[in-house]
Amino acid sequence: MAKSINSIFSFLIIFSCLALHTPSTFSSNNQTDLLSLLAMRKAIDVDPNGALNSWNQTTNFCRWNGITCGRRHPDRVVAINLGSEGLIGSLSPHIGNLSFLRIISLGNNSFNGRIPQEIGLLRRLEYIEFSNNSFLGSIPKNMSQCKSLVYLNLINNNLSGNIPPEIGLLYNLQSLYLGKNTFSGHIPQTIGNLTSLGAISLRLCGLIGEIPESFSRFRRLSFLQLAQNNLIGTIPPSLFNISSIVFFGVDINRLQGSIPSNVGLTLPNMRGLHLGENQFSGHIPISLSNASSLVELLLADNHFSGPIPRFGELSNLRYLFVAGNIIEDDISFVSSLTNCTNIQGIDVGDNPFVIGSITNTIANFSSHLEKLGIYFTQIVGKIPSEIGSLVGLKHLRLSNNNLEVPIPLSIGRLFNLHILELGGNRLTSHIPPVFGNLTLLYSLSLERNNFSGTIPKSLANCTNMQMLDLSINNFDGPIPQEILISTVCILLDLSHNALTNSIPLEFGSLRNLEVLDLSNNKLSGLIPRSLGTCVSLEGVYLYDNLFEGQIPNELSSLMGLTDLDLSRNNLSGSIPSFLGDLDLQNLNLSFNSFQGRVPTTGVFKNTSTISLEGNNELCGGILELDLPPCTSSSVSSKKKNLSTPLKIGIPVAGVAAILCFVLFIYKRRTPDKNMPCVPSFTGIPFLRLSYADLLKATSGFAENNLVGFGRFGSVYRGILEDGPTIIAVKVLNLVVKGASKSFMAECNALRNIRHRNLVKILSVCESIDFQGNDFKALVYEFKAKGSLDKWLYYINSEQEEGEGRNLDVIERLGIAIDVAHALEYLHCGTDSIIIHGDLKPSNILLDEDMTACVGDFGLSKITSSIPESSSTIGIRGTFGYVPPEYGMSNSVSTKGDVYSYGILVMEMFTNRRPTDDSLSENGNLHNFVNAALPNRVMEIVDPFIRMGPHMIDNSNLEDCMCSIMRIGVSCSKELPRERMLMSDVVRELHRIQKELS
Repeated sequence: MAKSINSIFSFLIIFSCLALHTPSTFSSNNQTDLLSLLAMRKAIDVDPNGALNSWNQTTNFCRWNGITCGRRHPDRVVAINLGSEGLIGSLSPHIGNLSFLRIISLGNNSFNGRIPQEIGLLRRLEYIEFSNNSFLGSIPKNMSQCKSLVYLNLINNNLSGNIPPEIGLLYNLQSLYLGKNTFSGHIPQTIGNLTSLGAISLRLCGLIGEIPESFSRFRRLSFLQLAQNNLIGTIPPSLFNISSIVFFGVDINRLQGSIPSNVGLTLPNMRGLHLGENQFSGHIPISLSNASSLVELLLADNHFSGPIPRFGELSNLRYLFVAGNIIEDDISFVSSLTNCTNIQGIDVGDNPFVIGSITNTIANFSSHLEKLGIYFTQIVGKIPSEIGSLVGLKHLRLSNNNLEVPIPLSIGRLFNLHILELGGNRLTSHIPPVFGNLTLLYSLSLERNNFSGTIPKSLANCTNMQMLDLSINNFDGPIPQEILISTVCILLDLSHNALTNSIPLEFGSLRNLEVLDLSNNKLSGLIPRSLGTCVSLEGVYLYDNLFEGQIPNELSSLMGLTDLDLSRNNLSGSIPSFLGDLDLQNLNLSFNSFQGRVPTTGVFKNTSTISLEGNNELCGGILELDLPPCTSSSVSSKKKNLSTPLKIGIPVAGVAAILCFVLFIYKRRTPDKNMPCVPSFTGIPFLRLSYADLLKATSGFAENNLVGFGRFGSVYRGILEDGPTIIAVKVLNLVVKGASKSFMAECNALRNIRHRNLVKILSVCESIDFQGNDFKALVYEFKAKGSLDKWLYYINSEQEEGEGRNLDVIERLGIAIDVAHALEYLHCGTDSIIIHGDLKPSNILLDEDMTACVGDFGLSKITSSIPESSSTIGIRGTFGYVPPEYGMSNSVSTKGDVYSYGILVMEMFTNRRPTDDSLSENGNLHNFVNAALPNRVMEIVDPFIRMGPHMIDNSNLEDCMCSIMRIGVSCSKELPRERMLMSDVVRELHRIQKELS
């Protein structure tokens, strides 16, 4: 259906362009159109790309950018195409005066305000493309007067209210896209009157009620997307009889009932069936095994029971997700899927399978298999050694089963693994050293098994590790300092083992770590002061060990700490008062040897949040603790012999402390212009930075600290007062429409991700400035070498002549590899799929050692971990880097980022921007590079590439440049399915790097 709609749009544009006519003088007929266009231009506040520069009265408006005039009426506007131009403003009501208008395409901009009612005056209008803007209010009811309308796309706006029933009067409508808005109410029954409808998307609209029975009138429907609403009831049975349906998506609702047993026969063209996260029951229809076109079958998190049909004959099947049901079947059915030569993802976890085991036939799966999930079942036996044949695996989840015996050494051949979960089994022996071969691992979970011996130092090779869970095993010996990889940032859990010795000082290198659990071991010595440098810690659990000494004052820097458990150790001394200044929600200090006064601030004000039992020499605190008062008998002997001056000084100091406390409370109750700004989301602990802190760090946001600016704000360099930390402060220009949306997108994208090649967020400030205006800023680690854009094209005042572009081939290749690693992580390294959406040189930042980090997630999108191709949310970007499919449809995927990456690679090695005028003969950068391969590649390579400390043999360089350029060309192919996978890009670039070294 997407192709047919694109064909309609292309035909209309081509027809209009063939009809283009430019009279030398204005007639009275076109005066109305001229004034209407000028009014439309006036309503646009920001035009970052200069798309409307030609919109002036010195040029015939038929020659204006984005304007097409007709053939029969050469002085009348028939099409307006201003998509993806970054425009900000409203849509003028004068649009209703363009009475000959047939096409209006404004997608991927930041139009705001209401869709004007006057649009209903356009009786010839056939095509409306308003997706990915910020339109608000309701859909105009009189849009139903546009009787010629064929295509209506309002996806991803802020529209509200009910979907008007009058929309059912658009009898010629073929495509209706209203997804990702905030509508309320039911789906109008009148939509069933649109019998010509081929595609309907109402995804994520907040709709309630049942799917209308009137939908049974559709006869040409091929695309049905109703996911992520609050729909109830059953699916009208007649919907399963519309044989033209290709995609059927109703996942994440509250629908119930069973699926017709003959659905695989009545929907013979179906490629995608998405029913996940509902309340469907009954058996999975056996007829689905005959649906030869089926590509995606997503049935997870329902109440399906009985056996799973054998899908071995479905050669096109890529994704089978049936996890979270009550399916009872022999696990051997998985073997039947080895005939599905295109299978990429299998998830059958969380089902009560009858006892079975994974057989060696698993080796017969193709190299396309990337995700395999068999968890929370009753399978037994061992992990077959043949699993090492699945070299394409990225996610392997075999946790919470009854698997036994050691892990096979062949698992070390799964070089592409990102996530490995084997916890909750009965696996024994040592962790094989071959785990060190899995260098792309982000997450390793081996908890709740019977592993023994020491933790292998070979894990130090897993330099992308972010989560390591080895808890509840029998590991002994000291904690190897080698495994304290700086990338570990989500979780390090070594609890419930028999580890000995002290905590290595190297723990201080885990600056990004969120949760540390070393509880229930035999660790001893002091709590290291270096833990104070782990400023991102949220939870620290050290209970049931043999630690001694005092709580180090350095822990006062852990401003994001919410949970601290130090119980059942041999700690002593007083309870430090700084614990009351932290935002602790739970504090357990029980069964130690603490003594002296208990603080009364912060967490100590609530008995339900602290535990102090088993410390018999404590006193004071709040009354509810029922501790003895701190009298002379409860203080140390040193305090019993206070001199007279001290006896006078203590009451005075006490009064001063009370005054300070009152002042503190007063400041807490006043508007917090100077107080640390509270992050607007959770998930990452932050530095506590206020507006005043940022103002001071940047010298009042001084111009000489300005290091960059973009559509939604400016970036300043700053230095924090309490240390040498250099920061980058991105201040949002909230006057610009879409800035707040960009702010939230960046927050959501960065909230749960950690990678050495992604910018690290340090803080979020959402407050008011000293003039009472709203203030929003994001604080990042400062990257000393600036953006890649500047290194490719500019020379600043601090550089010698030529230094700004003196990046040799080794450095450029290293940057390309860093960016590839970042994209691979965003696309495959977390439970969600993150689409960056704006990859370009100015968003690539370089550290002191020229390590590249991808930044600016203001246009990013987060989707679920189900197939990326099913998304219908559009995405914005920068002209030249946006893939062609984004301009023709609303289907986005990680392949869009791959396209941008391909353009970036070719730009880095040719030093030509994708918008360079010199490319006009070839059409674009892709064609320019492709035409030079393989014999003329050195003619297009940037001559600066051979400068610098890394001198490369010319013959070797030419071969490597051909390989690099081929990657760029392959990633930027027009058809998404033909583009490379990022994992293949990473592997190929490392091979080239090895040849050059």
